[in-house]
Amino acid sequence: MAVIKTSSEDVKLLARLMRAEAEGEGELGMLMVGNVGVNRVRGDCLDFKQIRTIRDMVFQRPGGFEATIKGYFYQKARDKEVRLARRAINGERQHPASNALWFFRPDGGCPGQWYNQPNTGRFKAHCFFAPSSQNCPAVYGTY
Repeated sequence: MAVIKTSSEDVKLLARLMRAEAEGEGELGMLMVGNVGVNRVRGDCLDFKQIRTIRDMVFQRPGGFEATIKGYFYQKARDKEVRLARRAINGERQHPASNALWFFRPDGGCPGQWYNQPNTGRFKAHCFFAPSSQNCPAVYGTY
C-alpha cells in the first residue's frame, strides 16, 4: 500500500529522477534515491515544508535535485525504474537512506555532517544524511 498519494504520472516522474540521479549505482542505489524522495514528501519539515507531491519534490527550488537542473533528467522511465519507484512509494526502505532527506556524491569521503545533518552512511558513491527524529518525526514514522 502506498505511503504517499501518487498518480501513475507521479510514479513515472519518481522513476525518471531515480534513474537520472543514481543509474550508475544499480537498483539498490536508485531505490535509495526513491527513499529520499518519498521521505521529502512525507516529512513536512526543515527544507521540505509544503512539499506534498512527487512533482513538488522533484522540482523544488531551491533544494531540488541536480538532475533536473543540469539536463540529465530527460530519459524516459523504463519498466525497471517504474517498479523500483513503486517499491519506494509502497514504503520499502533501505539503509542508509531509510530516514534520509539528502544525499550527494562527494569527491572523497563522506563528511560527518552536511548542513548540520548527520551522515547515515554511504552506498557506492553517494553519502546520505538524515535529520533527527525530533526535527522530522514523520520521516521516522512507521509506514
